[in-house]
Amino acid sequence: MIPDKQTIILAADNIKPYIHRTPVLTSESLNKLTGCDLYFKCENFQKTGSFKIRGAMNAVLSLTKDELKKGIVTHSSGNFAQALAYASLRGAGAKAKIVMPENVIPLKHDAVLGYGAEIIYSGNMPLDRENKCSEVINETGASFIHPSNDIRVITGHSSSAIELINDTEDLDFVFCPIGGGGLISGISIGFSHFSSKTKIIGAEPLNADDAYQSIRAGKIIPQTNPNTIADGLRTSLGDVTFPLIQKYVSEIIRVSEEEIKNAMKLIWERMKIVVEPSGAVSFAALIQKSSEFKNKKTGIIVSGGNLDTSKINI
Repeated sequence: MIPDKQTIILAADNIKPYIHRTPVLTSESLNKLTGCDLYFKCENFQKTGSFKIRGAMNAVLSLTKDELKKGIVTHSSGNFAQALAYASLRGAGAKAKIVMPENVIPLKHDAVLGYGAEIIYSGNMPLDRENKCSEVINETGASFIHPSNDIRVITGHSSSAIELINDTEDLDFVFCPIGGGGLISGISIGFSHFSSKTKIIGAEPLNADDAYQSIRAGKIIPQTNPNTIADGLRTSLGDVTFPLIQKYVSEIIRVSEEEIKNAMKLIWERMKIVVEPSGAVSFAALIQKSSEFKNKKTGIIVSGGNLDTSKINI
């Protein structure tokens, strides 16, 4: 199932017309603060506001004309919903149905509608979304694309690794957030092919640490009651992403809610860019363990910037 070099290169070329090549930014003040040589891969500047468009577009472009006619469906609380809505209509002229929980953030709800998708509501638990999604598939024959546990999606995310490798030289480490595991799987595969000496470090909220628990247990420990500000990281690993994380990720660092907020504020204040809580988790992990990575060339995946501004007190 692991895509080879040529497959990753082909996917990156196929999605290139539909996505941004996101910048890699540096900050002298944050380098001094952490004692590390940091390179921020800014997927918060990506179309639809997160890295998710890479995988969504690659998956949509893999569908046949007959499959596209029947439509596309997924379940997502936000970023992948926006990405698939955009990819379906702009990339293939197809209609997407998005199963979303009733407590979805209004910003992400409005964006999905703005990209032309239909929203179908479910309960707020992960199983509620999956059951509703199955109903839609049975009724319509729509093609299901999982937000993370899909090798086509993972392959699309590898394009971010290729860009980061091309824009930097000989990174020692890359820190990447873990939710469902699609991004870190794609990043890991990309680096394994094109910069194998670089070690991949996972970052996860302490209040949603199913990946950390799963690696320790040697089996998938499902997410039960995640309570974290990092709403994009509340999902569980799948049978595709878990073995890839086992194979390629060197370590998983867990961070507290205060550490996430502190990292997010530092990025806002020092780099002058908007990052959502999930996008700051990788930097929070680096800050926590900065003494262990002193003077090392370290990539930081800033996964998204879809911030719910209604929660900010100004």
